[in-house]
Amino acid sequence: MTIRPILRYPDPRLKQLAESVIAFDDELRILALDLVDTMRAAPGIGITAPHVGIMLRVVAIELPGGGEPRLYVNPEIVAASAESARHVEGSVSMPGIAEEVERPARVSIRYRDIDGVTETEDADGLLAVCLQHEIDQLDGVFWTQRLSRLRRERALKRHAKSGG
Repeated sequence: MTIRPILRYPDPRLKQLAESVIAFDDELRILALDLVDTMRAAPGIGITAPHVGIMLRVVAIELPGGGEPRLYVNPEIVAASAESARHVEGSVSMPGIAEEVERPARVSIRYRDIDGVTETEDADGLLAVCLQHEIDQLDGVFWTQRLSRLRRERALKRHAKSGG
């Protein structure tokens, strides 16, 4: 469909709470397809509507070798494991910068599909990381906020030096 411009950190919209989707219509379908195209062009493996300046709770994820892109509307974490895992994360809004983040190893989420049907999903591994990362973004929590102060400052300095 259309590759949309991606907001760059520190755009203040990246720290805003996204609103729930209430209309499951053609406009939502177009947004979802645009998110997939924009994510692929970035390139990235996850993107939210807020990344393109649309403050709605819509997520697209496409894992390497993971088949079709997954779309999540109004996703929420309903359970998380006590066990944690570390994974290197970054953002399409801060290209080229990545740091290791610790998060729960497994999550259960509830969301609506593109037609508005309520679904649940259990995830671990990279999918669990991506879901938590993108749901954080919907909640206005940029991934660098999950870093220690020292690692966050280091990442932000690298971002500034890269012209970000």
